[in-house]
Amino acid sequence: MCRAGSSCRAGGQRAREAPSERPRRAPEMGEQPVFTTRAHVFQIDPSTKKNWVPASKQAVTVSYFYDVTRNSYRIISVDGAKVIINSTITPNMTFTKTSQKFGQWADSRANTVFGLGFSSEQQLTKFAEKFQEVKEAARLARDKSQEKIETSSNHSQASSVNGTDDEKASHAGPADAHLKSENSKLKIALTQSAANVKKWEIELQTLRESNARLTTALQESAASVEQWKRQFSICREENDRLRNKIDELEEQCSEINREKEKNTQLKRRIEELESELREKETELKDLRKQSEIIPQLMSECEYVSEKLEAAERDNQNLEDKVRSLKTDIEESKYRQRHLKVELKNFLEVLDGKIEDLHDFRRGLSKLGADN
Repeated sequence: MCRAGSSCRAGGQRAREAPSERPRRAPEMGEQPVFTTRAHVFQIDPSTKKNWVPASKQAVTVSYFYDVTRNSYRIISVDGAKVIINSTITPNMTFTKTSQKFGQWADSRANTVFGLGFSSEQQLTKFAEKFQEVKEAARLARDKSQEKIETSSNHSQASSVNGTDDEKASHAGPADAHLKSENSKLKIALTQSAANVKKWEIELQTLRESNARLTTALQESAASVEQWKRQFSICREENDRLRNKIDELEEQCSEINREKEKNTQLKRRIEELESELREKETELKDLRKQSEIIPQLMSECEYVSEKLEAAERDNQNLEDKVRSLKTDIEESKYRQRHLKVELKNFLEVLDGKIEDLHDFRRGLSKLGADN
C-alpha cells in the first residue's frame, strides 16, 4: 500500500507502454461528467516507484466522465491548462484506501500510480464507491462488446457460407430476387463502413493532435519535474538546516527548562524566606511591644529584688530560728531519752514494788485464811 509522503511499490502494477495505445485527451463533446469532487493529486515517482510526487499545488477538481460513443469511463483532472489525470477505467483496475483520507489506483496504460488526498473520509468513501460502480459498468460494457464481436463474426461466417452457396446457385441457374436484396444490404453496409472510416480518420487526426498536445505537456511536466527536484533538493537542505536549528533550540529549551526549575526552586526558597521574615517581623513587633514595658518591668524587678532581699533576710532569720529550734529539739529529745530511761527505771522499781505488794497481799490473804 502507498501513502502520501511515504515509500511504496507499484506491486505488480508496472506495465509496459503499448506502442498502439491511443493518445490521452481532455474531455470531448461526447463525454459527460457523472461525478465530481476535489482532492490533492499525486503520482508515483517514475524513477524510484517508491515516493509520491505532487501533481498539483492545491486541491483540484477530479471528475468521472462517461463517453457515450465509446461506452467508456475516464477519470480526468485538469490544473489550469495542464491535464494531470487522464485515466480510462478498466475492469482490472482496483482503487485502494491506504488511509482515512488517501486512496490510489494503478493505470497500466499510463504506466503510473495515481494517488488522491481528500479533505474528509466521507469524500474518499464516495469516490471509492463511484470507482467500483464505474468499474462494474466498464466490465458490463466490455462483455457486451465481446458479445457483439462474436455475433458479428458468426454473421460474417454465415454470410460467407451463403455467398458460396449463392455462387454455386448462380452457376447452376439465374440470380433470384433474394440475392439482389442481400447485395443491396451489403452495399449499404459498405457505404456505412466508408462513412465510419472517414469518421475514424477524422478521430485519428484529432487523437494525433491531442497526442502532440500531450507530448508538449509531458515535456513541460518533465521540466516541472526537474524544477521540483531542484526545489526538493533545496527543501531537503533547508530541512536539514531546520533540523539542526531545532536540535539547537531543543537543547536551549532543555537549558531553559533547567533554568526554570532552578528559578522555581529559588522562588520556593524566597517564599520560605519571606515567610520566615514575616515571622521574624512579628516577633520583632512583639519584642518592641515588650521593650515598651521594660521600665515598668525594671521597677517591678527592683521592687521584687527588695522583696527578695527582705525575704532572704527573713529566711535567714527563720533559718537561725530553725537551727535554734533544732537545737532545742535535740536537747528535748535528749531529755526525753533521759526521762524515758528514768521512767523505765522507775517502772521497773514500781513493778518490783507492785510484785512485793502482791506477795504481801497473798501473804495477808493466806494469813486470813489460816485464821
